[in-house]
Amino acid sequence: MNAEFDYMLQRAARGLMSRREFVGRASALGVSAVMANALLSSAVNAQAVKGGVIKAGVSGGESTNSLDPAVAASPAPFMVNMLWGEMLVIVNEKGEVDPRIAEEISSNADATEWKFKIRSGVEFHDGKTVTAEDVVATLKRHTDEKAQSGALGIVQGISEMSSSGDMVTLKLASANADLPFLLADYHLQIQPGGGYDNPAAGIGAGPYKVVSFEPGVRAVFERHANYFDQSIGHADGAEILVINDNTARTAALQSGQVHMINRVDPKIVELLKGVPGVSIERAAGRGHYVFIMHCDTAPFDNNDLRMALKYAINRQEMVDKILGGFGSVGNDFPINAAYPYFDASIPQREFDLAKAAEHYKASGHDGSPIVLRTAPGAFPGAVEAAQLFQQSAAQAGIPLEVKVEPDDGYWSDVWNVQPFCASYWGGRPVQDQMYSTAYASTADWNDTRFKNARFDELLVAARGELDGEKRKSMYSEMANLVRDEGGLICPMFNEFVEARRGEVGGWFVDPNHELMNGRALAKCWLTA
Repeated sequence: MNAEFDYMLQRAARGLMSRREFVGRASALGVSAVMANALLSSAVNAQAVKGGVIKAGVSGGESTNSLDPAVAASPAPFMVNMLWGEMLVIVNEKGEVDPRIAEEISSNADATEWKFKIRSGVEFHDGKTVTAEDVVATLKRHTDEKAQSGALGIVQGISEMSSSGDMVTLKLASANADLPFLLADYHLQIQPGGGYDNPAAGIGAGPYKVVSFEPGVRAVFERHANYFDQSIGHADGAEILVINDNTARTAALQSGQVHMINRVDPKIVELLKGVPGVSIERAAGRGHYVFIMHCDTAPFDNNDLRMALKYAINRQEMVDKILGGFGSVGNDFPINAAYPYFDASIPQREFDLAKAAEHYKASGHDGSPIVLRTAPGAFPGAVEAAQLFQQSAAQAGIPLEVKVEPDDGYWSDVWNVQPFCASYWGGRPVQDQMYSTAYASTADWNDTRFKNARFDELLVAARGELDGEKRKSMYSEMANLVRDEGGLICPMFNEFVEARRGEVGGWFVDPNHELMNGRALAKCWLTA
């Protein structure tokens, strides 16, 4: 083999190049797909140290958490489900779709019908083989509003689902060139029989099996011996410990109780950098920390009041003080330059006390306290961010009252329930997925209760628009609608700031979500 191939092989073995890309490039060099896959598996196995129990300390866990992937809404259940679950496809660190349970993807010319060939021999943890029928049943369960699925806004666009042999066929109500990206949503873990009998059984086709699950405390796993991808799942076991307190989570990493943690407080990054054997990892992407208002609930059903609050927040101050500079300012819509159709010409909304006071007066608000709920675990620095917001709003005569809620129960009792609260979004690989999940009128996770007929019309039209400039124009109009009429206050886009111990090998930057898109425990290994 030549030097170019060796270089690619080493990058792929370390997780810096997807298997699909490696095989494609190897083919261009005259290496067969069978040979390339075999060499890559050998290289991964030679580099990765097998065995041990790899552990993560994570925030965002509650006693109300479930193994039902449909209802995962915070970091801990997201990461738990990404270990035992497997999806049709994933989006890799380069923003490309990688097949998982599906091994081949195709569509008709106008992207109204998609076919997914199911990989042969993929096994559920209960020993059953994953079938096309399981895939269809899974997708159908998420279309049921009773399932309360975070993927409801995505799967509602599928008008017909069918299976024949190893093929799944999805017909869409309207064209969608991004459908494979949408099906990488982390709620859509494929379950036996679709999960209808027991959606919280924790039985999937992922790299690890659930051994025990204590909601809000810990989840213990063992390796799935018959997992189809031998380049993933290096440890004998894995463990996720819920440690919501920032100080306790950091201490667990320093003491070696865990090997990695999420959501490092930016204020202690420099301190941790000086700790022997600890590395800080940063991934800039689409994640954003927000304050959300219900557009259908008084007093937030008044757009002048919403605009007053948007002008009353000092975005740069929050990026500096809350993120420690590990992020960028937001503009009251959930899209930034990490998205392919981002419109950089949309004017940045600035902190403007005069405009805030003007809109507040026009709203006719009676001057009673406007309650903003937050919690330490809503996002790193959420309480301090709310207090900064309170102080700047007061300068415009807006009476914000900050109410600090307990972390336990926040994502079930406050978020998407109370009309004004702090929250976060990890972002999504494409604009359609972000908007379909959280801004379409019918989306179960429309946490601002934003309902706009023109927005919904554009959302559908943009999915099937193959002209890039026209599509960008549609997304620009949608962004302006959310920015100027919606209930989202988006002061900042965050980086994922995480930390790991020196004995963790195989780490690479993945901007899709926290801890390597929830798969750090499966993709990394212990070197000692």
